[in-house]
Amino acid sequence: MKIAMPKDGEMINQHFGRSASFAIITLNEDKIIDIHEISASSLAHNHRGLANLLLNSDVSIVITGGIGQGMYNALQKQGLKVIRGVSGKIGDVVNEYLSGKLKDEENCCNHHGDHNEHHEE
Repeated sequence: MKIAMPKDGEMINQHFGRSASFAIITLNEDKIIDIHEISASSLAHNHRGLANLLLNSDVSIVITGGIGQGMYNALQKQGLKVIRGVSGKIGDVVNEYLSGKLKDEENCCNHHGDHNEHHEE
């Protein structure tokens, strides 16, 4: 199983659509097998592009901080499980997930202003 998390240094990026890269964590029987980073710098706010990037990396779960409704819907439409409202260091969050402590906060970001002009479906 593979998990994707938007990166902001060693922390989960709180704005999914502005993430320049994602940590891809490979798990096998609740053990971390591999962690690597993939670039998403050219895909900011591109719903379909970001969803395809993660699917092409064989991701099945996305753990994120803030995420817009459009992006959330795009990921779900592609069959990805999304856990929202998470913060902290990526390594700590993986351990929380493995221990069953992470819960989806069930809320999405509400964007205002010209920000929406950058969203693609």
